[in-house]
Amino acid sequence: MKTSLDKEASMHDQRISISKKARSPISWVPTLYFAQGLPFYAVALVAGLMFKSMGVPNDQIARWTGLIGFAWVFKSLWSPFLELASSKKTMVVLFQFLGGLSLGLIALALQTPLWFAASIAVLFVAALASSTHDIVCDGLYIASLSDKQQAAYAGWQGAFFNAGKFISLGGLVILAGYLEKKIGIKPAWSVIFLIIGAMMLSLAAYHLWALPQVRNAAVADKSVAGISRTLWDVLVDFLKKPGIWGMIAFIILFRAGEAQVQTIGPLFLREARELGGLGLSTTEVGAVYGTAGTVAFLLGSIGGGYFTSWLGLKRAMFFLILAMNLPNLVFYYLSHSMPTDLTLITAALSVEMFGYGFGFVGLILFMMQVVSVGKYQTAHYAFATGVMQLGFVLFKMISGDIQTALGYKTFFLWVLVSAVPVLILSRFMRIGPKDVSDQSDAGATSTPASAS
Repeated sequence: MKTSLDKEASMHDQRISISKKARSPISWVPTLYFAQGLPFYAVALVAGLMFKSMGVPNDQIARWTGLIGFAWVFKSLWSPFLELASSKKTMVVLFQFLGGLSLGLIALALQTPLWFAASIAVLFVAALASSTHDIVCDGLYIASLSDKQQAAYAGWQGAFFNAGKFISLGGLVILAGYLEKKIGIKPAWSVIFLIIGAMMLSLAAYHLWALPQVRNAAVADKSVAGISRTLWDVLVDFLKKPGIWGMIAFIILFRAGEAQVQTIGPLFLREARELGGLGLSTTEVGAVYGTAGTVAFLLGSIGGGYFTSWLGLKRAMFFLILAMNLPNLVFYYLSHSMPTDLTLITAALSVEMFGYGFGFVGLILFMMQVVSVGKYQTAHYAFATGVMQLGFVLFKMISGDIQTALGYKTFFLWVLVSAVPVLILSRFMRIGPKDVSDQSDAGATSTPASAS
């Protein structure tokens, strides 16, 4: 008897005709992935800056926000149960609403006597809602677009997922810095999380109209045991993929440097100069990330998508890894030169942001078109993104302890060294299918493992 995930293989053949009948992907792909990225970065980065303003040490910030990130690691374990819903669109909108409500509740948690514990608890609920939303969000993207569209819109996907970082670390953090001086730290951050919650609710309302209607196949066995058997089949099939352990290592190591820079970088900017940081205010940090840094990142992400579509994933991968990691030299430079000119700091970080956006596309397409190929495509992509988040969380959790032990200067040198293993591994990985030659027009192919 076929399960819903077995039937998904046949749905793959129909998705091109479905996408032609739906609205243009440009009307929903950017907003869909902005709604995926905003709560992730609210938990991973905005909350960290909030705790920094309240005097929480770096190691505790990295450790607790890292632990919350395990919601994204294990999300694939409940992905088959989401097939019980009537459609992917319904689940996307539902979890956007739940995410918005939970993020808004952080404002209430901050008013309690045990505000740190209460905030961590509510952030964990928001993380569960957001990570579950990611599953159906990615499933809808894969089911609605052809392989060529997936590659062409991968830049938009990555750009607007990470736009959640720069909108929150940009305009909202600038606002937080202003409000900290006017109404106090806790009230200021309460307002910020109310705004983030309202943004999520607005996106959910828009997606009721904009998203394509992609229905799930009927589930023959709706019992917990039946779904659990499906989950086991999906997991076994995933682990039987040729070279899967090398793929897992590649995914985990891909974000080794980025996870540490994303965690410690903003804290370094805020740290007092006598303690080795740049001593920027909350408002100045928001200005750095929210102006030229935002533009540079978006240009890098979109450019990386089209660059990979043109060159082909196999030939582009080494350059994508370099683009993502070499610009981390910026933080090494800043920690040694300790500039005070905000324009110079902004320009330097814009280089890092462009490279990060450009290179991140490589990991998205590797998971989507190499790792997740097969009859369980959506579920396997969920597993791959869980592995990706595992690598992010592991390096994030230890980053605070490493920085405390090494100091900022040596820490940012360590970040550069962290990129070496994935560069070496990329030379031995099967990035594309064995039966497809690396031709100059590889980007135009429609095989699932090519950057089409």
